[in-house]
Amino acid sequence: MGNSLAIMRPAIDQCWPPKPQFSPDQIPDLTGRVVAITGGNSGIGKETVKALLQHNAKVYLGARNKSKAEAAIKELKEETGKEAIFWEIDLSSLAAVRKGAEEFLRLMHALFSKEKELHILFLNAGIMWSPLDQFTPDGYDLQWGTNIVAHFLLTKLLMPALLAGKETSPDHHARIITTSSTGAYFYPWIQWDSFKDHPIRHKMGTKDIYFQSKFAGVVVAKEFAKRYGGDGIISISVNPGNLKTNLQQNASSFEYKILSVLLLYPAPLGALTQLWGGTMPEALNYNGGFLIPWARVGKPPKQALDNELGEKLWNYLENEVKDYLK
Repeated sequence: MGNSLAIMRPAIDQCWPPKPQFSPDQIPDLTGRVVAITGGNSGIGKETVKALLQHNAKVYLGARNKSKAEAAIKELKEETGKEAIFWEIDLSSLAAVRKGAEEFLRLMHALFSKEKELHILFLNAGIMWSPLDQFTPDGYDLQWGTNIVAHFLLTKLLMPALLAGKETSPDHHARIITTSSTGAYFYPWIQWDSFKDHPIRHKMGTKDIYFQSKFAGVVVAKEFAKRYGGDGIISISVNPGNLKTNLQQNASSFEYKILSVLLLYPAPLGALTQLWGGTMPEALNYNGGFLIPWARVGKPPKQALDNELGEKLWNYLENEVKDYLK
């Protein structure tokens, strides 16, 4: 029991963070910065886009649903006077991810013929607590396939643009910000048989599968930092906090009521931590690090620091997506 409490203590502490010391007003001018964000049409993604636009970034708002994305873009323009660019990206299948990456590069060239740089990539989209009978077309558990495999492939496909972006960035770096969760502490292990249809998935249940994916996101972010840090790539994972967003759509009404009363904060607060990691000069000092609410440097689950686990997960993911990188 004592060991379990020690493991959970950081998660418990992060559920009730202190008053934020950082606000979007502190973000430097982002003129000339090109930003891409998945899941940018709602929740903390939308709040992140809003702050980026207010500071003059050129933002590609990634979403699967065009009508919802365009509605968000219209609303954001009314609020900021700036217009995000719709980027169609579907994370539900690897073929769709490759198509979305190609569309992003094509869109950049079509709109700005000389533009080839990406300065900040926010891996923000995610699925939580989806039913166990839901799989991607590639056969992955929907949460694992969307939250981990798809984002890994997307990052690999956009890496040339990120490497080009660091050449023109004022701080000589490009950044990858991975949205994790407090849930990373709740299941800080990898069950290798749980990624596709297997009895272990049903033994774990949808919540532990989600928590596992959030833990894996921390591990993968650290591995990107390790492999590309020498090339000027900053990779950071973040716990944005427990927030009132549509991420809880699969929670029961009872669960949502309890969460809302005890744990959930407004979405704008959730954007603070990833905005700090993606835009502030100080964040360059924390490559491979883990940020916690609200815009503080924290400690990830200690299991995420296991180099052997990181190597194994990286090799697994590279093998899964290799046919889409040719």
